[in-house]
Amino acid sequence: MSSSDGGQVQERIESLREQLNQHNHSYFVLDDPQISDHQYDQIFRELLELEEQYPQFQSDSSPTRRVGAKSDSSFAEVRHAVPMLSLNNVFSSSEAGEFDRRIRDLIDVELVEYFVEPKIDGLAVSVIYEHGRLSLGSTRGDGESGENVTGNVRTIRSIPLILRTETFPSLLEVRGEVYMSRSGLHELNERQKELGEKTYMNPRNAAAGSLRQIDPKITSRRPLDAMFYSIVRCEDQPMPKSQFEQFKRLSEYGFKVSSESVLVSGIDACLDVREKLLGKRDELDYEIDGVVYKVNQVEHQEQAGYVTRAPRWAVAHKFPAQETTTVVLGIDVQIGRTGAVSPIARLQPVEVAGVMVSNATLHNEDEIKRLDVRVGDSVVVRRAGDVIPEVVSVLTQQKKDRGAEFRFPSQCPVCGSEVVRDAGASVNRCTGTLICTAQIKRGIEYFASRSAMDIEGLGTGIVEQLVNSSLVQNVADIYRLTEKQIIELERMGDKSARNLMSAIEKSKQTTLAKFLVALGIPHVGESTAVSLARRFGNLDAVRSADAEVLEGVPDIGPIVAKSISDFFRHEHNQNIVNQLVELGVQFAPSETDVVTDAKDAPFRDKKFVLTGTLISMGRSEAKKRLERLGANVVSSVSKNTDFVVQGENPGSKADKARALDIEILMEAEFQNLLSDMEQADN
Repeated sequence: MSSSDGGQVQERIESLREQLNQHNHSYFVLDDPQISDHQYDQIFRELLELEEQYPQFQSDSSPTRRVGAKSDSSFAEVRHAVPMLSLNNVFSSSEAGEFDRRIRDLIDVELVEYFVEPKIDGLAVSVIYEHGRLSLGSTRGDGESGENVTGNVRTIRSIPLILRTETFPSLLEVRGEVYMSRSGLHELNERQKELGEKTYMNPRNAAAGSLRQIDPKITSRRPLDAMFYSIVRCEDQPMPKSQFEQFKRLSEYGFKVSSESVLVSGIDACLDVREKLLGKRDELDYEIDGVVYKVNQVEHQEQAGYVTRAPRWAVAHKFPAQETTTVVLGIDVQIGRTGAVSPIARLQPVEVAGVMVSNATLHNEDEIKRLDVRVGDSVVVRRAGDVIPEVVSVLTQQKKDRGAEFRFPSQCPVCGSEVVRDAGASVNRCTGTLICTAQIKRGIEYFASRSAMDIEGLGTGIVEQLVNSSLVQNVADIYRLTEKQIIELERMGDKSARNLMSAIEKSKQTTLAKFLVALGIPHVGESTAVSLARRFGNLDAVRSADAEVLEGVPDIGPIVAKSISDFFRHEHNQNIVNQLVELGVQFAPSETDVVTDAKDAPFRDKKFVLTGTLISMGRSEAKKRLERLGANVVSSVSKNTDFVVQGENPGSKADKARALDIEILMEAEFQNLLSDMEQADN
């Protein structure tokens, strides 16, 4: 082939690719096809033949690669440069109003501008483009790292392989949701039936199963779609300054965005949009389970900040759960890791919101009495928050000739210990903390969970066998297990045993925050554990802190402080912690654990409030630097505030500080103070 012929072939290939990219965009993103399927197939076939004939012109960005080229890196772990956070939920207008009130206090404005978008029920994905070409697609995973599904993402025709803009950033990372439409699910299930293969209960399960196929060619035959909602990295171009700008930029780049998204002012307008979408919920061809409210301006988002795994500036307002009726076949109780006795209704299996449900929570003894639910009753069941099945009510017209009233057990059905009710609460607990195998099992499962020690493979079935065989009687015993002991468990082969031993060994290298979560201290979740790690920096400091000192930690009140102090005062707990350390558990600081020496920190126990715009640094940077020096950065001014840092355009917080005679630091003074303290601390 001469160079001139090669040039003509390459030009033809590029022309065909551009035509297909344009038609894919028109069909899958704009829902406005410009040619028939037959014409599209002819163009596609010509391109495929040319690429096969001239392999030197093949490209990963070609539309033909959407048929599912195998990826060497499929399902490898991907560390997210920017964590993929989850959203906190609200379920009522009053809770949404409370969210709005907190935002107004945090950013010091009277009326907040929100970007409102439907919450699509799919799988969160992150997609990266380098020099305008798709280079990586990954799942959310645990938020810090996910799975490489690039080969499968390439098969989704609404995701551009090449950005549809003449000027693109050198690196772009966008976030969105992969989903399957209702009509797509119907078509897929009909095809699966014809092939004698399994069908899917709902679009989300179908999307999840399709996106995680080992062979991308299978994914390419599944009707997956995707919508995008945020830009998290944009190199060599300015980042959008608002959610609305992100929305417009995404559309310009060629991404599919929701036509239902809208920019509004104030929470009342947000609620109006939600009501509109709730009314349209069944008309849409894709599943939505709520509406997301996001503070529009990025500057205001930075002022509002984040909690451990979620932004403070956004919230998902969930739709009412879908309900159905079924029959109660039995009522029994489960014992949790803290001894809580939870009543469970065993149900005649029924589909609720696309999921088969056979068990539902009855919450507690008071709820059983309120409902007066009995075996044989017809009941209304819903998935609370579209997640947890619960019994809502008993159908009154069917209450004749009913079963006996359910009596809450006075003894634990597992260990026989007395069941007592917490004073002033609705929770009943088994008192056999150290001998109740149910509590021991649940505690070990919690200890091994991803948010705690993250021991992959140590699930419910393995834990059951380990405890029943007395190989593990407390969490420290996990680190005494041998490969020989594990191999002897049921359905445990050599490879699985080696993998579990490797996961146990790997878990020894953890962070202080994860370790504190793993201990199962009452009232100590991920956010509180991070606060403790930031404040004290090492385990001994946490263990020795009394309740009064613990109350000085941000977001820890008297009840939580007493719970932590009481936990470490018990000899049994101290002994278990000592064993874990002796068996090799070590703590390294994570990105969220800003270690501070509590005794010597320059700003120990000092409360700071930030107001206005800081030119030299964002609020998040200022907050981190203060916390490294031991300060508590709080959102509102009170008589207990020590300093107010004032930037440009301050709000009412500065006025309140003056009224209370609290020292105000202008930005230049604040910078100098920070520098001096950081030098002294080093």
